[in-house]
Amino acid sequence: MKHSFVKYLVFFSIMLTTMTTLAQTNTITGTIKDNSGMPIPGANVLVKNTNNGVQTDFDGKFAIKASSGDILVATFIGMKTIEIKVSNQTNVNFKLEEEGNNLQEVVVVGYGVQKKRDVTGALVSVSSEDIASRPVNNAVEAMQGKAAGIDISSNERPGQVGTIRIRGNRSITGSNSPLYVVDGIPLNSGGIDFINPVDIESIDVLKDASATAIFGSRGANGVIIVTTKKGKSGKFTLNYDTAVTTESIFERAPIMSAGDYIELRRWAKHYETPTVFPKGNAPTIENDRTIFFADGDPTAWANIEKGWAGGTWDGSKLTTTNWAKFVTQTGITRQQTLSVSGGTEKMKAYGSFGYINNTGTLKGQGFKRYTGIANIDITPTKWFSMGANLNVSYGETEFGQSTVGRSAVATSAGIYNTARQNLPYAFPLDADGNRIQNPGADSTIRNVLDEHKLSQDQRLTLRAFGSFYAQLDFGGLTPALTGLKYRVNFGPDLTSFRNGVFLDGQSSARSGTNFASLNKEQIISYTLDNLIFYNKTLGKHDFGLTLLQSKTQYAEESSAMSAQNIPITQSKWNALTPVNVGLLGYSSNFFETGLFSYMGRINYGFDDKYLLTASLRYDAASQLAEGNKGAYFPSASIGWRIDKENFLQDISWLNQLKLRVGFGVVGNAAVPAFETQPPLAQVLYSTFSGVNNNAKLGNIALGWERTTQYNYGIDFGIFKNRISGSLEYYTSQTNDLLLARTIPSVSGFTNTTANIGQTESEGIELTLNTVNVRTKDFEWSSSLSASWQQNAITELQNGKFDDIVNNRFIGRPQGVIYGFESNGIWRPEDAVEMQKFNDAAGRTVFTFGNARPVDQNGDYLIDPNNDRVIIGNTEPKFITGLTNTFNYKNIELSIFVYGRMGYLFDVGGENLSGKTSQRVIDYYTDDNTDAEYQKPIFSAGTGDVYNGTLGYRNGSFLKIRNISLGYNFDEDTLEKIGISRLRFYLQATNPGMIFSKVDFIDLDTGTSFSNRGFTLGLNIQF
Repeated sequence: MKHSFVKYLVFFSIMLTTMTTLAQTNTITGTIKDNSGMPIPGANVLVKNTNNGVQTDFDGKFAIKASSGDILVATFIGMKTIEIKVSNQTNVNFKLEEEGNNLQEVVVVGYGVQKKRDVTGALVSVSSEDIASRPVNNAVEAMQGKAAGIDISSNERPGQVGTIRIRGNRSITGSNSPLYVVDGIPLNSGGIDFINPVDIESIDVLKDASATAIFGSRGANGVIIVTTKKGKSGKFTLNYDTAVTTESIFERAPIMSAGDYIELRRWAKHYETPTVFPKGNAPTIENDRTIFFADGDPTAWANIEKGWAGGTWDGSKLTTTNWAKFVTQTGITRQQTLSVSGGTEKMKAYGSFGYINNTGTLKGQGFKRYTGIANIDITPTKWFSMGANLNVSYGETEFGQSTVGRSAVATSAGIYNTARQNLPYAFPLDADGNRIQNPGADSTIRNVLDEHKLSQDQRLTLRAFGSFYAQLDFGGLTPALTGLKYRVNFGPDLTSFRNGVFLDGQSSARSGTNFASLNKEQIISYTLDNLIFYNKTLGKHDFGLTLLQSKTQYAEESSAMSAQNIPITQSKWNALTPVNVGLLGYSSNFFETGLFSYMGRINYGFDDKYLLTASLRYDAASQLAEGNKGAYFPSASIGWRIDKENFLQDISWLNQLKLRVGFGVVGNAAVPAFETQPPLAQVLYSTFSGVNNNAKLGNIALGWERTTQYNYGIDFGIFKNRISGSLEYYTSQTNDLLLARTIPSVSGFTNTTANIGQTESEGIELTLNTVNVRTKDFEWSSSLSASWQQNAITELQNGKFDDIVNNRFIGRPQGVIYGFESNGIWRPEDAVEMQKFNDAAGRTVFTFGNARPVDQNGDYLIDPNNDRVIIGNTEPKFITGLTNTFNYKNIELSIFVYGRMGYLFDVGGENLSGKTSQRVIDYYTDDNTDAEYQKPIFSAGTGDVYNGTLGYRNGSFLKIRNISLGYNFDEDTLEKIGISRLRFYLQATNPGMIFSKVDFIDLDTGTSFSNRGFTLGLNIQF
């Protein structure tokens, strides 16, 4: 009995233990998603302190056995680790956030990548989120104000991009444009405007020579590395992005009304010939008939007669013609991109198709672009991989009124400024609806009505760019070769360009005869790189070696022809044959250049604290002279991660502190082919043809322009990286400038290109990111980029002597304003002083109301040799961009502010000739002697020769470029309808200035007008 009891007791104990175990061990299922609600395939789920772990599938789902009380740990690269304790539930869902410490981010540094924490050069990154923060036509626009040390000008003409400078101008007549690298392949021509911004994953900008020297001669002006989007393993997505933008022109300098302008012209005629015409405040209808060409344009005169209808003059009765309305319209931009992405561990792919259509705010201007990108990466085995990326773009730009083929006296600043010159009292059509070719009967003023139908400048560009690679990983063949890789890159780049121009005889740019021209250009280039990589870790030592052999070939072929008196205007530029026209001119051209290179780079790190990068590159450029084609470009930089030192480990608020010092030499060979021996020029005679020397003398000693730069930087992060950023200081010196210089014509030539001169620069750059407020539902963060730079010419062709003819001065920047300094205008109280100038000249030089230049040497004579001075320069010293972002639950608001400061802007003064229309200003008359501007003097040219002295203004401004309001739909709501992500946004573009020193100019665009508008957009992901 006793034994039976024991047996039953043991049996029930075993059963109880088994039942308890079954009750506590369950299959836990769930999903892992990111912050936006997207599933994360390949994420790891592990039962803590065990080997029990699984990975999520393509939909981010997992299933794992766990018992009550176990802790599940979810991890994924670049995401914060999350732990959840299991109780009795059978479903556990994880939401992983991006790792707050951006030191783990990978950045592209040229021929490879590095973790951001290991970078020793000056580098700044622009992410896809930054690029997508505001819909733009090209990625260059999206970079503006986002990266310290990079100055990007604004260009609102459809299809055009602004200039971009990294750390200012170094060369004087050579190129200052940066090198663009797309998916590892340097571009041999053009920029990145052919790439759809939606397809860009990141843009990394190398700024200092220690980073750019790896590209040798091609990195002289900085390097912009573009990485397009790639497929991701297991993550199949379908994305649709669309936006519609409406814009209109905002004018800061309104034109005078018809009545006000007529009064201005009366005063101008009086001051031109006081003995003939009375003062502007004592008009007569008889004088007006002469002043305003009554018989030449009866329609305009009829409008003026309205002011005399009551017997005395009343300018308010006139009709004012707003000529700008005939050339402007509401600009509409439509952008659409459809993209797909996905893959497996062995194959990943991304593809997209994009379309943009921008009608422009000026009639006749527009831009269409079609883009397609397809890339694929295949890893069939662990030791071999290959990939292909093909980016094709077709663009059609309607430039508007052409800048070539002009024969009329019309402004070359574009149709809008031409329209502003039309007289406000005149009309485009007479009473019978007939076109008035010269409104106001002035032969130099042309009617702009329907100008978009009378002139066309169409530019078509087809570009196909490829990036292909194959990589052999020797470590996949044998463990002894782990870390050794060989890679070959091949990048073909094909461009076909056609520019057709037609100007009708009635166009405001012509004088009665039509004109057409046709230009075609074909560019074929390629880059072939052979690379060897070796990376090894031995204890606390990390080694990295990169070896490169590269060849680049570039060939450009072009042709052009032009003609006038086209018999069939509908054919425009498409029938320029001897049967139809007599050609004004024709030409064809071909040139080819090549670059051959070797490079070696070493990366070394010790104990994750001490970092070293050193490289040496050799380049040989075909366009330079024999014996000078090749040059070496060394660089070195070190970094010290002080935050890893033991003496700082107890400082909890310090997350990152890294010091960097870098040195590098880069070269510039950006001169055209045949600079060493220019081709002979063709000479045509009546009976035969021949050749003659080119006007340019070849330089058989032409060599490299070289820039040596030092960079000192500090990267920091404090308070759990709620405040982070970097501070840079750099100095650079450029020697042996590729400078175009004039030479005595007795040599038989007029100019040549030589290695002469020197420039230097220095600057400070700050990048600062802060999280100002963070609560459960609300966050306010800021991103600031700011830079100060100063450039100077230190030597020219004659040593340390100024070159006044070419506006180049020792110790000054390149954009110097050199002229007569303003002392206001001459007023009656200045009569005694003014008379001294007239007496010294022996004639009347100045009268009351004239602009008054400063007499620098006190001899009472104003002459260019003794009285011109350096007034300032047009290069801004300070450039800044600030983005404030506010997030409240699913709502996000961002405000982007951009500014330039510390420079002069030359508005050109006010002509006040009384010949063309005039913006509203305060000008001098006998009744208004305390005016801001000089008196008007009627003239076909410039009434007051010193009027430009009144045009130099402080160009500093701070402008709101963009305000964006967006809403992200809740992921639980979207999951019900099968959508992963849905975002709507509304944006205001160029809503206004915060401050500006010139109220009648938009200092951002450099004109009196700019585009303002609104954008409505949608991002959707399935």
